[in-house]
Amino acid sequence: MNKGELVDKVSEKAGVTKKQADAVLSAAIDSIIEAVSGGDKVTLVGFGSFEPRERKAREGRNPKTGEAMEIPATKVPAFSAGKLFKEKVAPEK
Repeated sequence: MNKGELVDKVSEKAGVTKKQADAVLSAAIDSIIEAVSGGDKVTLVGFGSFEPRERKAREGRNPKTGEAMEIPATKVPAFSAGKLFKEKVAPEK
């Protein structure tokens, strides 16, 4: 499912126009990106959590030459699925 399909689904379920659904979805995504890039954790109960994580510096290899190189430390966005989301995707038998 891409963003357009998600907008269609949200529009249908919420009973709003596609334009309104797109505006709300875009605002929500932008707000999550701003919060996480600012160092905050965003938790949506039942869905999951978005947070910045530190990735340590490490040694890697140049795929063309095979030469060792240092990969610097960085921050990366991370998502952890919530319990309800996990149960919907992989129900226990």
